[in-house]
Amino acid sequence: MTQDRRTFLKTATLVGAAAAASAVAASTSPARAQTAARRGSEKMPRGLTFATLKRDTGYGLGLRTERGILDVVAAEQDFHENAPTTIDAVFRGEGDTDGLQRLIDKAGAGASAAKYFVAADKATFGPCVTNPEKIVCIGLNYRRHAAETGNPVPKMPILFNKFNSALNNHGGTIGVSEEDARNFDYEAELVIVIGRTARSVSETDAPNYIFGYCVGNDFTARDLQSRSSQWMLGKTLDGSGPVGPWLVTADQVDGDNLKIECRVNGNVVQSSNTSDMVFNCKQLVSYVSRYMTLKPGDIIFTGTPEGVISGYPKDKQVWLKAGDKLVTSIEKLGDLEFRLT
Repeated sequence: MTQDRRTFLKTATLVGAAAAASAVAASTSPARAQTAARRGSEKMPRGLTFATLKRDTGYGLGLRTERGILDVVAAEQDFHENAPTTIDAVFRGEGDTDGLQRLIDKAGAGASAAKYFVAADKATFGPCVTNPEKIVCIGLNYRRHAAETGNPVPKMPILFNKFNSALNNHGGTIGVSEEDARNFDYEAELVIVIGRTARSVSETDAPNYIFGYCVGNDFTARDLQSRSSQWMLGKTLDGSGPVGPWLVTADQVDGDNLKIECRVNGNVVQSSNTSDMVFNCKQLVSYVSRYMTLKPGDIIFTGTPEGVISGYPKDKQVWLKAGDKLVTSIEKLGDLEFRLT
């Protein structure tokens, strides 16, 4: 082979490789650019309080107003404002969220307003977030709760999880009599709802990814939780993650300074403030997003304050049982009620 031919083949090979690399880059860079464009770009509504209403055809969006809860599905069917009709659609950015306010105005203006509004005490609720990809939970995130359980204050957030089968709603029930467990405990919790795709966000920027907040209860079977070093079994019983009834947009509340309380059969058993959290809301969102992509509709149970049954001396631990009524209350977010059966 002559030197000229060797040079030609070598050059051709290099050019071909460069062309192939360019082709790969051309095929992948638009996708990367699109991902980068999507990340953190979702528009989040403000100044609204959402609910999920149970309908004959499934779940529909509700909005809390002075007249009652607007049935967005019914109003949209009549007034055609291109408004989203489920909370999932809101998270996905489908429809015109500005249309929600137009629906409130139009539904309340006519003589048939009663057709579109339902009183909160007459409504049948679903979980205020219906389809989170992730349910992330934080352990020992209140200083006084860590102390009552004899644990040190964590140096970094302790993460565990629930699954969608744990989702429950205001007015729901948890069938404890059906479970292979006995030591049932309450855990009043503030829940963060994510509104924009978040990956490795800073603490400073983290509030911009919070859609809003709701009331939750990390209902737990302590005997299952302590069966091994992994907490998951005691945390994932069906219905053990009630949330709602309201999802309040983040501009209306300061998640790091809210009174939080739990009552069992009318008796106050937990009373604290989210200011006692070891890691505040922006720290939690930033930390979790460092290790996984948080997506719109994902939720974070931020931990429970002191007063849980497992924090009592063993001779004073009276576990929850079928027939008990639990109410979790958080300032500005409302009351979440459920019963044990």
